[in-house]
Amino acid sequence: MKTKQAAAPRGKRVLVVNDTQEILELFEDILRPMGLDVTLMSFAPRELERVRDARPDLIILDLVFGEKEQLGWQLLQKLKMDRSLADVPVVMCTAALRAVSELQGYLTEQGVVVIVKPFNVDQLEEAVRSALAIPGRAVDLPHTAGAGA
Repeated sequence: MKTKQAAAPRGKRVLVVNDTQEILELFEDILRPMGLDVTLMSFAPRELERVRDARPDLIILDLVFGEKEQLGWQLLQKLKMDRSLADVPVVMCTAALRAVSELQGYLTEQGVVVIVKPFNVDQLEEAVRSALAIPGRAVDLPHTAGAGA
């Protein structure tokens, strides 16, 4: 049986911000087949300017660990304080459960969707669909007796 998918979100631009090229490419491999226009970006000194230039409909932001941990939080704060970017939905990927737990009220208030690492492809796709208000996939289940074609 064939899998039915919701209409592809053609023209929707997603900006993925991460400090690891391999992870950026993995996100691209997951998001492009969803019909999204994907832009990849590492953290950079002039990041807000680069974000504005990308004109994203959604930003997927990694909260980086270790010495760079503040980069993700700082960029999120800059995004929310910039009038031209404040309304762009953000999906934050993190394994920092403690920090997310402490800031849950703020993140909820700002409309930030949090995906806890390690996550699977379905969780990422669902978070992206939710943030972009795209209906989920309708899948015909195999081995279902009496299902119509």
